[in-house]
Amino acid sequence: MNKQTFSLQAFPSTESFPHLKITGNVCRNANQLTICYNLGGDLKEVAIIPPSNAPSRKYELWEDTCFEFFLGIKDSQRYWEFNLSPAGHWNVYHFDGYRQGMQEETAFEKLPFSVHNQVDGLALALDVDLDKIVSANQGIEIGITTVIKHRDGEITYWALTHQGAEADFHLRDSFIVEL
Repeated sequence: MNKQTFSLQAFPSTESFPHLKITGNVCRNANQLTICYNLGGDLKEVAIIPPSNAPSRKYELWEDTCFEFFLGIKDSQRYWEFNLSPAGHWNVYHFDGYRQGMQEETAFEKLPFSVHNQVDGLALALDVDLDKIVSANQGIEIGITTVIKHRDGEITYWALTHQGAEADFHLRDSFIVEL
């Protein structure tokens, strides 16, 4: 098992909200991937959709506060985008290359994860079997990201690293966690 902790940084050109902190950890045990996010700080200014009684696959979750990660196969152009809404909604997209051939990944019929409100923030945890998309012996590279929508409608983009002139989570140079 290879467990790594992370701390996300806001894209430099967006207004930063220093009272927010996004940390967590990610690990792969055999082909089981576990990722946990902690959004800490004063969340009064963050627009968070309330939990749904019927979480489901939804499109364009990145238009609101959304926890995301990008998973690529080492030495391959192919990658997946996982979107996890604090409301419980989710989606997974498959790409053939950089922003090319985007399709909904049908290998996943559900993506169960948990969201917990805490005194000083919010925690989200996902435990997913990757057998549906990659084999256990394939190396993977992960980019961990989050979109934060503020109550005033402004959106900030958070990632492990920002490699482009604009916030772009799809850049493979940003998939810096190797598992």
